[in-house]
Amino acid sequence: MDSRLFDSPYLRACRGEATDHTPVWLNRQAGRYMPEYHALKGKTPSLEFFKNPEMAAQATLDAQRILGVDAAIMFADLLPMLEPMGLELDYLEGVGPRFANPVRTPEAIAALRPLVAEEGTAYISNTVRFCREGLPPNIPLIGFAGAPFTLASYAVEGGGSRNYIHCKRLMNNAPEAWGVLMEKLVDAVAAYLGQQIEAGVQSVQLFDSWVGALSPADFEHFALPYTKRLIARLKARPDAVPVVYFGTGNPALAPQMKALGADVLALDWRAPFAETWDALGVPALQGNLDPIILCADWPAVEKQARAFMASVGRRPGHIFNLGHGIVPETPVDNVKRLVELVQSYQLS
Repeated sequence: MDSRLFDSPYLRACRGEATDHTPVWLNRQAGRYMPEYHALKGKTPSLEFFKNPEMAAQATLDAQRILGVDAAIMFADLLPMLEPMGLELDYLEGVGPRFANPVRTPEAIAALRPLVAEEGTAYISNTVRFCREGLPPNIPLIGFAGAPFTLASYAVEGGGSRNYIHCKRLMNNAPEAWGVLMEKLVDAVAAYLGQQIEAGVQSVQLFDSWVGALSPADFEHFALPYTKRLIARLKARPDAVPVVYFGTGNPALAPQMKALGADVLALDWRAPFAETWDALGVPALQGNLDPIILCADWPAVEKQARAFMASVGRRPGHIFNLGHGIVPETPVDNVKRLVELVQSYQLS
């Protein structure tokens, strides 16, 4: 790895090392709040947009350039990698992603095909390469995927859900079938992230967006063993990169999340950041300002951001991020000013 990347603030923080400023990047930093995003996407259907390496790379590069963040994250979505396994995906206007053939029976799960990443998601390799070619030599590129539980939730529910009735019914009525599904997803995500690592990302993040729907007992039984196995496989690679795990929705799961073995844990805004870090004792932690705060006027945003930074201080291993993704209503100027504030923050 280029020494400029290895010694970048983001990767130093991933290793729990001191940095000259707190590194910052933001979930969904390339997205609908930016005019440049709309100009690029135009009327291109979402699925086609995600699968177009030139467009996806441009969205990635635009966000890093406009915001000046310390890392870029590959523009993509969690769900297209499930298509080659046999799921029929579409993005419906005003609704979001939907699978026409959700898997809710042992037979449907058994029929899911293994993901051969170099064939089924070949476009991702080109997206990563185009991003890496266009980024400054000192700016790391983050790859990502959905964690097994979140992907399973989408696959079983057929889309997003409020109560996860189909998912929890399968977990409890057919635990063996649930285990088969999760093992298939562990294999698929390992292949998909391996593809990204080989193509040139410097870190990978697992998004467990729906894991907060689980109780601690259900997380321990139905999710933790599989995600832990996935992370171990990623860290055992000869070309291993730092692994970030971001589980949202339930701060009570934080001690169990530590047991997953990720290099960096990421917290959403529901968890008290400094106190949770003290309790967990992990070397690196990412987060966790409430993204909706950015929709307020700048004086209110600045007050919240400064209070948060003061609570954390300049502790080695802190990667500043939001506790979830930037929403479309967010003023771009607020995002730019937040990045500048974090990067210039000094203890008074």
